[in-house]
Amino acid sequence: MSEMIKVGMADLKVCVSPDTITTLGLGSCVGIALRDPVTGIGGLAHIMLPDSKQIKDSSNIPKFADTGIEELVRCVVGAGASRNRLVAKIAGGAQMFAFQNKSNLVRVGERNVEATKQKLKELGIPILAEDTGENYGRTVVFSPETGEFQIRAVGKEPYSI
Repeated sequence: MSEMIKVGMADLKVCVSPDTITTLGLGSCVGIALRDPVTGIGGLAHIMLPDSKQIKDSSNIPKFADTGIEELVRCVVGAGASRNRLVAKIAGGAQMFAFQNKSNLVRVGERNVEATKQKLKELGIPILAEDTGENYGRTVVFSPETGEFQIRAVGKEPYSI
């Protein structure tokens, strides 16, 4: 019987098929799902901020795109995934406020998506699909066995990327 592993905010977990992994409440946060399609080993990080170097207390590694993605890679490889086969899917990074202000303090979602893409590119991990931006929160469910990344949002039918 498979298990549903829950990832909290500013957290990450590894998942081995047939288990699935989920995180709730991706507003401006970004969910990064990594997967080795051969082994069925994957993981999910729920990052809150783009850059650990901009914050005084950066001890929570999964909280930031720059450190959290590196740690997620380390963890899935440690569980038996091949670093060379890793692929990614991402979701979140919404603009959760109605007013349009170009201040960096308000564009957290956009900055999280940019930082996530930059770090994955730096690490040579291709992004196969994304569902980012807009103005609504998301809950995601990821299956490392199949690669299905289901997106659930209030008022919308669930869909997969």
